[in-house]
Amino acid sequence: MRYIILTFCLLTVGLLANAQQNYDVSLIPKELLPYASAVVRNDEMTIDVKGLDDAIIHEKMAVTIINKNGDHMADIEMPYDKSRVIKNIKGTIYNEFGKQTGKFNEGDFEDYSAWDGYSLFTDQRLKYYKPSVNEYPYTIVYEYELRLKQTLNFPDWDANPYTGVAVEHSSFIFSCKPDFNIRYKENNVTNKVNIGVGLDKQKTYSWQVTGLKAVKYEPYSPYARDFLTSVEIAPEKFSFYGITGSFDTWKQLGKWEYDNLVASRQQLPPETIEHIKELTKDFPDPKLKAKKIYEYMQGKTHYISVQVGIGGWQPFLASDVDKQNYGDCKALVNYTQALLKAVNIDSYYCIVNAGEDYKVGMPADFPGLNGNHIILCLPFKNDTTWADCTSETIPFGYLGAFTDDRNVLACTPEGGKLLHTPKYTAGANLQTRKASFTINEAGDLSGDMKTILKGADYEAHDYLLNEGRTEQYKRLQKTYPINNMSIEGFDIQQDKSFDPSTTETIKLRARDYASLTDGKYYFMLNSVDREDAPPPQVRNRLNNVYINRGSTDEDEITYTVPAGYHLEKEPLNVSINKPFGNFTAIMTLSGNQLTYKRKFQLIDGTYSPDTYQDFVDFYQDVVDADNYTVSLVK
Repeated sequence: MRYIILTFCLLTVGLLANAQQNYDVSLIPKELLPYASAVVRNDEMTIDVKGLDDAIIHEKMAVTIINKNGDHMADIEMPYDKSRVIKNIKGTIYNEFGKQTGKFNEGDFEDYSAWDGYSLFTDQRLKYYKPSVNEYPYTIVYEYELRLKQTLNFPDWDANPYTGVAVEHSSFIFSCKPDFNIRYKENNVTNKVNIGVGLDKQKTYSWQVTGLKAVKYEPYSPYARDFLTSVEIAPEKFSFYGITGSFDTWKQLGKWEYDNLVASRQQLPPETIEHIKELTKDFPDPKLKAKKIYEYMQGKTHYISVQVGIGGWQPFLASDVDKQNYGDCKALVNYTQALLKAVNIDSYYCIVNAGEDYKVGMPADFPGLNGNHIILCLPFKNDTTWADCTSETIPFGYLGAFTDDRNVLACTPEGGKLLHTPKYTAGANLQTRKASFTINEAGDLSGDMKTILKGADYEAHDYLLNEGRTEQYKRLQKTYPINNMSIEGFDIQQDKSFDPSTTETIKLRARDYASLTDGKYYFMLNSVDREDAPPPQVRNRLNNVYINRGSTDEDEITYTVPAGYHLEKEPLNVSINKPFGNFTAIMTLSGNQLTYKRKFQLIDGTYSPDTYQDFVDFYQDVVDADNYTVSLVK
């Protein structure tokens, strides 16, 4: 009875909020306005599971947009396909005083293919609405209903989905039959779940928040899910495109994915198998054999995605990729696995959350259908090797910043395994540069520069590889902060060994690099690799300081300057060591040879909030040193 009353109270709160229908901005509690660009006035989200292949999502949202930084909260995007059907959308817009200024319905939405620019086929579409309002504040109220024809993948409840969003009231009710069991994960939820029985004897899980203040944006913050409020849902039993299953461990989920989506799709034509055997017969080392096969796959195929029905989750047949020479990440990994199997090399089909801004791995404590990319793992004895099969250019064994250092789900015949991809450390993400420049008596600069990039930086200058010479020169002029620079020669080469590197060499010239005033030469000491500004100041910081990726830059520049000059002021000599990084910058003048050495290392990790001011000061010291001006006097 207690649970029934709690559920009834939640529903009553929602009904009262709807009945009020007063969106005058002045009614927003004043304590919710600091740092808020938008305020959720009321959000009611329900998911009602009626069967293994039938669930209804209903949401009614009222949000006030305080300023243009909150406009994204008013944009409505509704993806749909055959498994996700939109039943109804409608909404109303109000001005600052709560007066209705407009209405919209499904016919006012743009409806277009959710084409991503590289999918050959897709049945996914998107309905999109952006209100044409340019006077702030304003309020948008809308509701929709969706029917899901699967129960494996449910949307999360994000009470405050972004920084800068405050919440007056938000509720989430998940209801299902008594025999439909779920697991849930509460992220930064103060009011824990209420589990009860609804009036129709459905089992209900209910959450609500009231008076949630906006979280201020703070640079170098952790992944938003670490500090914003949300709830994730995962089923025990499910149906997905007509395929049923159950899981409560990663092992079970990986087993289901392998058995139902991957295992039967790796057959190859006999002639291809024989070709692969012949291609690799002179490579007794399995790793070198695998490298040869990977490079064969790269040369034969190109990346094109097909997102139709279960094809959004299931790879093409390996035989089709072999014939048609294209596929998406799923298909190309599956195809490469089949090629490796032809010469008895084991490999794992691995699901990963890819992205460079944050390393978001599969959570060990909450198995669920997630991930946006597929990569390959080759478990050689004492030498586990990884490969991304979508790129036609990256080296075998190289992952880069897109998928490194995170948990992934390996789908194997024995079941799922959580594995961790290699980490590119601060020392491994290395950029070394040596330059030899001459400054003549007119102040013009000329010389050569060689830069070597390794680790996650290996791909940093890939944007130059396929450009014409004119475009390369334009881009280089934007990359390096040398005024009046002209490129006289350029070359870029990539070493694709197991320790890959990119080498860039430039021959350049720059007019008037040094200025001559009253018999003195003035010029910027650090000509090629400067930090322009420190991170912004933040008062009363709350979040930890998060550095996603470490790196090391080492520069050595030798200037040949006009003879007979000496330094007018003390030479630059800076050395700073902090837990999150270190920096040294030293210059010496011997005869007419001025040498500048710089090393800047940033160390990835999570640091306490009170570290931030020290972090800002550290960067300011780097900026000051990088902007040091040499003054030479006769």
